Amino acid sequence: QVQLVESGGGLVQPGGSLRLSCAASGFTFSSTAMGWVRQGPGKGLEWVSNINARGDRTNYADSVKGRFTISRDNAKNTLYLQMNSLNAEDTAAYYCVSRKKDTTEVITTWSEYDDWGQGTQVTVSS
Repeated sequence: QVQLVESGGGLVQPGGSLRLSCAASGFTFSSTAMGWVRQGPGKGLEWVSNINARGDRTNYADSVKGRFTISRDNAKNTLYLQMNSLNAEDTAAYYCVSRKKDTTEVITTWSEYDDWGQGTQVTVSS
């Protein structure tokens, strides 16, 4: 049974930082591409970032490039998203996603992702 469990969300002031984690189980994490997708209040899904299975190729949305860093620890079956210089536009539910077919490409077609976590809320506010 595949499980993706996000953690690390919360309330942070503008300019602050948070690190999200996604604990994966039920599949071979080290051969699976992973990513983060978010959904802001009243908005549609927005692709944020993805990383290939080995962890040496990453892609970022322009809106987060230079501020967010995606990484993974295949020994711990865990995906991370380090978020710096947060602003109000980053307020959203953040979802961890997996794609069994490894890729180095940007994947913004939601049906391409095999599994989704339940999401963790990030709120940026003073």
